[in-house]
Amino acid sequence: MQDIIKDSLKKHISYSEYTELMTQLVADESTTGADKTEALINYTKLNERRMKRWDKTIKLSEDAKTKIAQYKKPTTWLVLTESWCGDAAHVIPAINKVANENENINLKLVFRDENDALMNQFLTNGGKSIPKLVMIDDETGNVVNTFGPRPSEATKLVSDYKETHGVLTPEFKEDLQRWYNKDKGQNAIADLLQLLDV
Repeated sequence: MQDIIKDSLKKHISYSEYTELMTQLVADESTTGADKTEALINYTKLNERRMKRWDKTIKLSEDAKTKIAQYKKPTTWLVLTESWCGDAAHVIPAINKVANENENINLKLVFRDENDALMNQFLTNGGKSIPKLVMIDDETGNVVNTFGPRPSEATKLVSDYKETHGVLTPEFKEDLQRWYNKDKGQNAIADLLQLLDV
């Protein structure tokens, strides 16, 4: 496992490089990942706008900032993502806000389709769901915890809906977007604070 993580870390990009890449992909009418379908290209365009909006509007409370500042262990947050992923567009800006508050947290992003061995270590209910944050203790190289693909409240909404209806409908996906818009990253921030155990 540590060798797989080390291999993936060699291919990482920073959050600012990720947002620059998103802008470039939109200009090039392209997307990350193995499939360059029109639908995924359109999702990348939508997600680039979402991320820009969240970068401006997600706020950390003073209480959250105080708690994040208390975290003392040098830690890497390795996040698996792709530009077309809707959940990633909502969640990763919140992850970045938290990581930026503490120099002990080093956020690194890698692409799912380029890191299959890593993704296979962190499946969600057997699926390659993203974004997936892998929390690594820098001193030991051990995986301490994981987060994702969705904040806890959104995860419950999805599992409850699947239990009742079997599959996620386009209507449900719109409801989920509304939930993200109303929540403004706060549930993800609360979940991340739990990861830090502060």
